[in-house]
Amino acid sequence: MSRIYFDISAAVHRRAGLGRYAESLAHALLPLLGDELAFFYNHETGIEPLSGLDGVSTHTVNLGYKPWRMLVWLGQLAHVGFNRLLPGAELFHATEHLLLPLRGVPTVLTVHDLIFRRYPAHHKRLNRWYLNTTMPLFCRRADHIIAVSEQSKRDVIEAYGIPAEKITVIYEAADPRFRPQPPEDVAAARARYGLPERYVLFVSTIEPRKNLSRLLAAFERVHAAGLADALVIVGKRGWLFDAFFADLARSPAKDAVIFPGFVPDADLPAVYAGAQAMAFPSEFEGFGLPVLEAMACGAPVVCSDTSSLPEVAGDAALLVDPLNVDALAAALARVLQDEPLREQMRARGLAQAARFSWARAAEETLAVYRQVLAK
Repeated sequence: MSRIYFDISAAVHRRAGLGRYAESLAHALLPLLGDELAFFYNHETGIEPLSGLDGVSTHTVNLGYKPWRMLVWLGQLAHVGFNRLLPGAELFHATEHLLLPLRGVPTVLTVHDLIFRRYPAHHKRLNRWYLNTTMPLFCRRADHIIAVSEQSKRDVIEAYGIPAEKITVIYEAADPRFRPQPPEDVAAARARYGLPERYVLFVSTIEPRKNLSRLLAAFERVHAAGLADALVIVGKRGWLFDAFFADLARSPAKDAVIFPGFVPDADLPAVYAGAQAMAFPSEFEGFGLPVLEAMACGAPVVCSDTSSLPEVAGDAALLVDPLNVDALAAALARVLQDEPLREQMRARGLAQAARFSWARAAEETLAVYRQVLAK
């Protein structure tokens, strides 16, 4: 039986935003493709099957992440086909920045961002070298590219000279679990994670690009003014985070910064819904899924006016220059002080989030598959 193979590695290995993308799109594609859909991932020890997807035909390779990445690159350079890993493959969709070398099998590559080019200092040296070396090759070799935003599409065209007609923009979405929550669920989440009644929320990996030191500086001002009791940071430590924690150790508001640790998806909507505001002052994003998740839960959002974030936020958020602490603090203070504004932002945010859906993303992705297969 011929199959469309979907690389679900990022979801299996729980790689933050890439994992959310792969898992959510897989769930949405399954009813459209049925038995025609198959999964592929590199198998490492200690991983668990994904809920609701364990009945799908799955093929794996038993290699860790770094050896597998090197093998894929070397295979591309040597023009060695990895077809035996994907029996009966009709098409292969690479959902993270890793395109298997295949002979006679069309491929689709999702490009989330080229942040490693724009902010090289914010990436580990080896990872930056690998992506700068391989991404031009992967983008040229793929039969079609899916970009998660117009920003990412522009970046691919400018960086690698890829024709615009080879790239289709398909937006991500918040999972349906992200929606307004009953007051009792919000209260239970506060109790479970030790959160106060009034808090500003940040959700994402802790890394330099997320701009947490400036967010901390802005929070110090609204905290000193008595407008919020805590800054709640939900996200695992990524890389190059020492500077932020050094700033936190010196901060006059350090005792008001809460790290709840791992918050499972079952609890995260209530954490979003209980926030006075969600702050997302990232310097650059390929998409910015936490903005949509917050809006879908009814949380007012203050986010950056750069990269893809205006595409995602529309007119529902307060957009600020992420490098301007004064502007960020002023925007937070405005939201925290103005209840009618918060209510207006909640309504606009719910409407904006509803414009994005994984069902729509799956339909548009399937249209790309059919377009590629028809060539």
